[in-house]
Amino acid sequence: MNTNNENTSKNVAANKVIYNISPFTLLDYPEKTACIFWFAGCNMRCLYCYNPEIVYGKGSITYEQALIFLKSRRGLLDAVVLSGGECSLHQHLPEFITEIKRLGFLVKMDTNGSKPGLLRYLSQKGLLDYVALDFKAPKHKFKSLTTSDLYLHFRESLRVLVNSGIRFEVRTTIHSELLNQNDVDEMMEVLNAEGYQGTYYLQHFRNGSDTLIELPESKPDYLHKVIGKQDINVRFRG
Repeated sequence: MNTNNENTSKNVAANKVIYNISPFTLLDYPEKTACIFWFAGCNMRCLYCYNPEIVYGKGSITYEQALIFLKSRRGLLDAVVLSGGECSLHQHLPEFITEIKRLGFLVKMDTNGSKPGLLRYLSQKGLLDYVALDFKAPKHKFKSLTTSDLYLHFRESLRVLVNSGIRFEVRTTIHSELLNQNDVDEMMEVLNAEGYQGTYYLQHFRNGSDTLIELPESKPDYLHKVIGKQDINVRFRG
């Protein structure tokens, strides 16, 4: 929101949609120094979610305050990561990203893929430099794991990104009680079918984390068996 533009409502700039800011990270934007804006709220309730306080919480930081923070980081940071929760749910996100880009920062979005129309718009406007797309589960487990009916939205978002030319990655968090080897094989088949050419990151669930529901210890020992089973470059995290 350009505060010099009368057409940009002060109410937009004053919206408290950001739960918290991580002022520095070397891990969340490949090869770049970045900060993270954690957006409050989400339209999924993934059973293994690490951020229940953000999913159920409310924003405490306005767009305007976030931009003031960024102005103090020019020359120190390369990029901004929009995460959550689910950042794509919030109104006026394109205007906010436009202002971030005007300050000279790269923009990465972490998303569950539930808003393919927004992804298409942002990509067409050149407002995204990198996207991390969460592939939560195969179709037959998607609703039970995320408590949402948004699988087809995810598939459309994957298609949008494949055709966008934007650098992006697909990632899945693996809890052995929620996803098994056949599930991961099926998800890789989907990526193949949609023409995904990037790296598929499999992230081990962090045992001991606070989650939306209490979960037993995860022991995804089967994961090494997925390497080479599909024409997909697989890497492990965690």
